[in-house]
Amino acid sequence: MNITIEERTAIPTLMHWRKEVIENVFGVIPSKALLVANRRYYNTHIADGTHIAIVAFIDGADAGCGAICLTDELPSPDNPSGRCAYLMNIYVRREYRRHGIAHAIVRWLVEKAQSLGCDKIYLETTDGAKPVYTEIGFVDLPNIMKYAEIHDR
Repeated sequence: MNITIEERTAIPTLMHWRKEVIENVFGVIPSKALLVANRRYYNTHIADGTHIAIVAFIDGADAGCGAICLTDELPSPDNPSGRCAYLMNIYVRREYRRHGIAHAIVRWLVEKAQSLGCDKIYLETTDGAKPVYTEIGFVDLPNIMKYAEIHDR
């Protein structure tokens, strides 16, 4: 099987994949408001280069996707450049899993982030996907917390 990865910038393509990810990873049908917010995000961040989206193909069939959100933070000893790459929207369609596509997507994203000077590359994961990221070299971050008092808007 031949895996290829290509960058994509067409908003309809990105919206199609994002909707599929929300439905299959988060397990919900996205609301119209959420889809509008995602389209607005893509329109801004694809244009300014702070979002890089890819689609993975296996033998020519679209099989998965992934993305990088690029940000800057105050430089620190563990991130001297201050450049951050948050890997997100990593997804492989069920029928194409266990063929190395997730590994190929993540490796491509990591290499791209490194080529852009990112010293901090991170992601969120599910328990099921964690072994993929561990094999590639990701480790758990201690002392990370998330504010949980966010209410539906």
